[in-house]
Order: sequence, then C-alpha cells, then structure tokens
Amino acid sequence: MTVPLAGLDFLRGRGPTVTTGSHNAMPEGQSHFTVREANSVHVVEFADRKILEELLIREIEDDLASIVNGKDGVKLLISFKNVEHLSSAALGMLITLNKKVSEQNGALKLSDISPQIYEVFKITQLNKLFSIHATAGEALGAF
Repeated sequence: MTVPLAGLDFLRGRGPTVTTGSHNAMPEGQSHFTVREANSVHVVEFADRKILEELLIREIEDDLASIVNGKDGVKLLISFKNVEHLSSAALGMLITLNKKVSEQNGALKLSDISPQIYEVFKITQLNKLFSIHATAGEALGAF
C-alpha cells in the first residue's frame, strides 16, 4: 500500500510517498521516489530510470529537502536501484543534500549504484565524499 508522506502532500501533488509493507510498483507520474522508514532511517528509492532533466532534479531536491529540513540527526539512505542514468546536475543536488544533512548532524548514505554511475562518482572523487554501499541492507547496517 502506498500513502502520501504526512505533511508533504502539498508538494505539487506528487511528493514523496511512504511504502508500507512489501515494495509495490508506483503508478507512473505519481512520484519520483518512494520513502519508507526502517530503524529510524528514511529510505528513499528512486522510481525514475533517468534523472537528467533540470526540472525533475529541482523537484526531487525540493522533495528531499522537505524530508531533511528541520530534523536534527536525520538519517537518510538513497537507493539508486532503479536508476540507469544520472546527470551532473543530479550530482550537484546530492552534494547540496549531503551538506544540509551534515549541517543537521545527520547521516546520508547511498546504495545500489550501477557500475556505470559509480564510475562517475570515482572520476569526480565523490566516492570519497559520500558513504556508498553495494546494497540498501548493507547501508542500513552502517548507520
């Protein structure tokens, strides 16, 4: 069952959603990612295969900021399990998000990054900035 995340349904009608129970497929156009909570960690899983367009990236950034803003010690895990293509603007958005999380004494971890996308993280040395894990389960265990 997928339900709107409390307090975020005002976000363009397509804000993040919480998936309860087993992972369900999301209807197209409803949201760019799902959010669930596991052991006090907000687990974000992107629904889009391609995160390339500037407007899409700004929407994602706004939605993720709504999860993070004002939450001291927030724990956030972002899974790229479904993502095949990621633009440099999306990398910039992740850097900004990481800064916000750090300023609030929180932790951000990334997981399930494809080898092609991970290569970009290595070339840009972002693999040294982010805590990157092979799987979401591994990342959850590292909090």
